[in-house]
Amino acid sequence: MKDDEKVDDSLKSSPDKITNKLNYFSDEEKDLLGEIGNICMGNASTSFSKLLQKPVTITTPSVEIVSISDVVKEFVQPHIALKVKFLSGIDGDNVLVMSIKDAIIIADVMMGGDGKNVEDRENLNEIEVSAVSEAMNQMIASSATSMSTMFQKTIDISTPETIISYKSDSSERLFSDYNSEEVVKIKFHMSVGDLINSKIVQILSIDTGKNIINTMLNDQNGFREGSKDQRYDDESLDNQNLKAVNDNYNSASSMRKNYNVSEAVLMPLTQGSNPKGSNNIDLILDVPLEISVVLGRTKKNVGDILNLGTGSLVELEKLAEEPVDILVNGKQIATGEVVVVNENFGVRITAIISNAERVKNLNL
Repeated sequence: MKDDEKVDDSLKSSPDKITNKLNYFSDEEKDLLGEIGNICMGNASTSFSKLLQKPVTITTPSVEIVSISDVVKEFVQPHIALKVKFLSGIDGDNVLVMSIKDAIIIADVMMGGDGKNVEDRENLNEIEVSAVSEAMNQMIASSATSMSTMFQKTIDISTPETIISYKSDSSERLFSDYNSEEVVKIKFHMSVGDLINSKIVQILSIDTGKNIINTMLNDQNGFREGSKDQRYDDESLDNQNLKAVNDNYNSASSMRKNYNVSEAVLMPLTQGSNPKGSNNIDLILDVPLEISVVLGRTKKNVGDILNLGTGSLVELEKLAEEPVDILVNGKQIATGEVVVVNENFGVRITAIISNAERVKNLNL
């Protein structure tokens, strides 16, 4: 009887309590999922901005493990959702959800409008659905490309499935093929010019989230490509540094000059190049190289240059949250994000070419 009573009590427990007991991800793993999402959506916002010809910002992810029923209840009704499956590189699928109100504004801009005076509309026509679906598909494709660069492996996605929902019941079919009653919900803040100041939600299955974490931490598929002996530095994945990246992510927009961070970047050259050429590499390991970080570039005519003075503002041809370029001897080898470490500016590498390509580009 005691065992039966325990079973009855567990069945009466709330879904939230059950979810907490399962504890699928550690806090560090959730931070890592959020940071990966931050990088991917940052690149996706760049594609989105070019499509709309307006500044787009997608930042500040919050990661939660919630039940499917709860996440469906939280969806703004009505909403539009785009679902794709990962065909290679990662197992699982990816769901992106935004409100119909935001979708109507985006569709109006894509169709040549100004995105204003559409507050009274509640529905999308067929052409507008296609336009918004294409925009969301480009965002997901950009995210997949970012992960492909980070993991140094090909990541392909399926043709997207678009679902427009006007009530909670129809939203649940998005997750009909999930193996778990819980999902990973990553909520981002999204702004589009002065038209949208809202939220956009990414949903992953528990298995997909675990797969991304494992792929990220795998010896052969981390941020940098290498052999089994070429391990990603554990210190760069601890909770303190992950928080430092999140807390200082916005510092990129205030940086206005190049910074030398050579000690942080030269270290990988001492590890795991092609074994056949390791003796040759050893001969040049002590050669000093100039490393610079380029925030952005722009072109001005002679008149503009002559008119520059103290207090003049030079606008760069790069959005505030785009990755910065990392150059060695004037040749780009990586991209990254500006962070603050011990009151100094630094760069966290998000994508980098292989050792062989690095040496080739240096023309040593």
